[in-house]
Amino acid sequence: MAYVIVTLKIMPEGVDVSLTQIEQSSKEAIEKYGGRMMRVEKEPIGFGLVALKMTFSMDENKGSTDVLEDQIKAIAGIMNVEVVNVGRALG
Repeated sequence: MAYVIVTLKIMPEGVDVSLTQIEQSSKEAIEKYGGRMMRVEKEPIGFGLVALKMTFSMDENKGSTDVLEDQIKAIAGIMNVEVVNVGRALG
């Protein structure tokens, strides 16, 4: 069985949005989708705005992450979600 390692970049709506809440809600959505969290990084964007980069693995048979991206975009305080990296891992 092959897995893919996906990194999502999650942009909050503004500097006053709780990154802790966004991180927790996004982790829950990823785990419900069948993903296994690997790493969370904070990426400074500018003027106090910080994006979350969340890396997780999932079964490649799941296919696209479009459904997951839509679920995360629906979380309050999130402006945008984009896939910034996908790689295949065997194991």
